[in-house]
Amino acid sequence: MTTEPGQRDPNLEIRYVDDPEDAAACYALMLELRPHLASCEEFLERWRRQVAVGYRLLALWQGAKPVALAGFRVQDNLVHGPHFYVDDLVTEAAARSAGYGELLMDRLKAEGRALGCSKLVLDTPLTNTLGHRFYYRQGLLATALRFNTAL
Repeated sequence: MTTEPGQRDPNLEIRYVDDPEDAAACYALMLELRPHLASCEEFLERWRRQVAVGYRLLALWQGAKPVALAGFRVQDNLVHGPHFYVDDLVTEAAARSAGYGELLMDRLKAEGRALGCSKLVLDTPLTNTLGHRFYYRQGLLATALRFNTAL
């Protein structure tokens, strides 16, 4: 089914991933973003551990299949104060440029405001140039570099 530009597909639904069955359904999509995940079991174990400390997973579903997802949490630090941190954001490769990322980003901004956050923060690799273009279009600006080292 196709829709006219600007019209929302009635088969799309944004909803939280709150149970292991829905989380397992998100594994293949999360694997596109996080290819280091060795198995669905590892993903579910990490998802449960992160949920216990405030992580939420929000997915855009087309029927029973997630086509875009975002993982996030509220954080507080001296740099940003209370802020809405997006850990994960991905749209299925075959569905990119369909507006799904924008739908999810709009929802994330609304969630952050509702939770009392004045800033949305996410990290992305310097090599993710297509993602950078998307983030700029969504009003996000590159304001820092993050450095790290293996321990």
